Parts: sequence; C-alpha cells; structure tokens
Amino acid sequence: MKRRRLEHSSEVHLRNAPLPALEWERASVILGVAVRALLPLLLLFSIFLLLRGHHAPGGGFIGGLVAAAAVALYALAYGATAAQQLLRLSPRGLVAAGLATALASALVGPLTGAPFLTGRWMKVGRLELGTPLLFDVGVFLVVIGVTLWIVLTLAEE
Repeated sequence: MKRRRLEHSSEVHLRNAPLPALEWERASVILGVAVRALLPLLLLFSIFLLLRGHHAPGGGFIGGLVAAAAVALYALAYGATAAQQLLRLSPRGLVAAGLATALASALVGPLTGAPFLTGRWMKVGRLELGTPLLFDVGVFLVVIGVTLWIVLTLAEE
C-alpha cells in the first residue's frame, strides 16, 4: 500500500523545492529550508573570493571549493539527482570548460609574442581585466567540477 503524502500548511515552502528521489534520501525540513536560503549566499561568496583572489587572499581554488560545498550541501538536502539538475552542466563539462579557459589564458602570451602564461591586461572603463583573472576562472571551474564529480558519484551509490 502506497502512503499518500498530505500537504500541511506548514509545508507550503516545500511546494517548489525538488523532492528527493528515494525515501532514505529525505533530509529534515529544517535542512531543506536552510539550504535554500544559504545556497545563493554561498555561491555569491564564492564569486567574491574568486574576484578578490588576485590582490588578496582568495582566488579560484578556494572560491571553487566554497561553490562545490554549496552544491554538495544541496545534494545532501535534496539528493544527487536534484543537485545535478541544479548544475545544468555535468561535472565533467565543468572540468573541460575550466581547462579550456585556463589554457586560453595561457595562450594569450604566445599569441602576442610574449612567453607562455604571460599576464596581459586591458582596461574596460574603470575596470582592469587580465589573463590572471581568466586563469583563476579556469581553476574555479576545474575545482568545482572535480569536487562535485567525486561528491555526486559517492552520493549516487
């Protein structure tokens, strides 16, 4: 006999939340609500760490770890399949995109007649953008991809 889940007025916030695939994956309601509140904050903080990293502590590695931890926390609350749907790109795709971005930043030097991995800067309005930031974005994507590849593989089993 299947149990039908009744919707209670205190469960209205769960209406738009993804349901875990299996019964044993269900976490507490408090964790689900906390994760839905913390996920955007953690992702925003990871981007802050990424952009701050060239001139102060932070960078692509620690920013990627914070972003991966946010998605891993989401997987803990809602299941691995919901976390994969949240990503919209597979962890392997993130790793490939990160490696391509880092390689592109490294090849800017030889294309302009300078040595490999030479930093190049350009000014866009008042903002200075350069190849070190592009390299950090590549590291950011690779760290997110590798970490989530491991975490989601373990969560599926």
